[in-house]
Amino acid sequence: MLILDSGGLSRLSARTKTAAALIRSLVEHDLWPPIVPTVVLVESLQGDPGRDANPNRFLKTCIVEPAVSESAARRAAQLRRLARTGSAVDALVVVLAEPGGTVLTGDHADIEALAAHADRVAVEVI
Repeated sequence: MLILDSGGLSRLSARTKTAAALIRSLVEHDLWPPIVPTVVLVESLQGDPGRDANPNRFLKTCIVEPAVSESAARRAAQLRRLARTGSAVDALVVVLAEPGGTVLTGDHADIEALAAHADRVAVEVI
C-alpha cells in the first residue's frame, strides 16, 4: 500500500518526465493506485480551479480516502507525542500506512520521525 502526503501528491501530479517515470515504476511494482487521505488535500490544493488543475487531474487516478476514524485520529495523536514532531496531517498519513505500508513524501524528516514509532511503515523520499 502506498500513501501520499502533500509533497508526494504535488511531485507526482507535476506534469514532468520525472513524475511520469516514477508513476510507471510504481505501477510496475504494483504500488498503484496510491491512497491520498482527504486531509492531504487541505495542504495540497489552493482552492483555485486553475492552480489545482494538475493535482485534480492526478487525483482521478488515486484512491482518495474520505474518512479518518476516531481510532486513527487517536493513534495519530499518539505518534505525534512519541515523535515530538510532525503535523496532524503527517501523523494521519503515517497511521493510514500502518501496518506495512509506504509513505511517499517530499518532507522526510517529520514523516520518518513519526514512522519510527509506527508499525512497519516505510518512508520513500521523492
